[in-house]
Amino acid sequence: MGLKIGVLAAEHIAAGAVENNRIAGVIRRFPEKSDKDYLAEMPTEEIAQRIVEEIQIVREGQAVDCVGVGFPGIIREGIIEESPNLSQLKGQNFGILLAALLVQADISAPVHLLNDADAMAAGIAAERGQLDRVARVWFLGSGIGYGHYPQTEMIGEGGHTIVTLDPKEKFCQCGGVGHLEGIMGYRAMRRRFLDMEPDEVFAEAKAGDARCLAFVELWHRALAAATATSIHQEGPGKFYISGPDARFVQTEMLQLYLGDMVKMSPLQGSAIEVITTSDEIAIVGAAVSAAQAVNARP
Repeated sequence: MGLKIGVLAAEHIAAGAVENNRIAGVIRRFPEKSDKDYLAEMPTEEIAQRIVEEIQIVREGQAVDCVGVGFPGIIREGIIEESPNLSQLKGQNFGILLAALLVQADISAPVHLLNDADAMAAGIAAERGQLDRVARVWFLGSGIGYGHYPQTEMIGEGGHTIVTLDPKEKFCQCGGVGHLEGIMGYRAMRRRFLDMEPDEVFAEAKAGDARCLAFVELWHRALAAATATSIHQEGPGKFYISGPDARFVQTEMLQLYLGDMVKMSPLQGSAIEVITTSDEIAIVGAAVSAAQAVNARP
């Protein structure tokens, strides 16, 4: 049996070999000290080539059974149909491109592309030995990702859930009005508060600033609204919150607002857990998802 390889390609590239739902060996990152949105300026083929180079290193000469790669955006059958964070990838059949480059590197393994938040959800399920359960995760960063395990046929762009009808709420990166990401996304917060960084907004809210305090309440209400929408569509359960901006989450406030929005008794009882951001979780999830995709093939 060969290795499963998981890759996360969002703001940077992280790759690792996976055995028994755990990282086997070291995790490779490019660049080693990444700036936000580092990949946004890289050409498509350069991203693919760099992924292959990292895979070559982490496999350490061993055979590879499958490769899973998590990207931000709408991904179906190896095609990146939309990716606001990596706009150069829109419309690219990245699965075929990457598979061809892997063959040139003497790696003949099936490639599975998936949304990076879905990879995170799969990694959480694998890490906790709960691959038989549903896992839903909000990833709070430059944009807002919504991950679901097991993978479904849904688009999965939960970050663009409509949470307000206010026509002035148009800070989302995609240009849409009333989106969750337009309130909670790091970019959106910077556009809203031109005179303050997001960290300063939350700090000033704690200090009692009325404008910042009102926004922090809106921020939590928006996340509660999107979570309530998921509950009303799919039922109650466990929701994980991760990403760089998960540190801003006040769980008690979020649960309070969620309780205001979900009143049907069969839909109550969802739990929320904030977890540490980790490339490792997404790498494991991408690899596990790739193996499941291979096993599901006729």
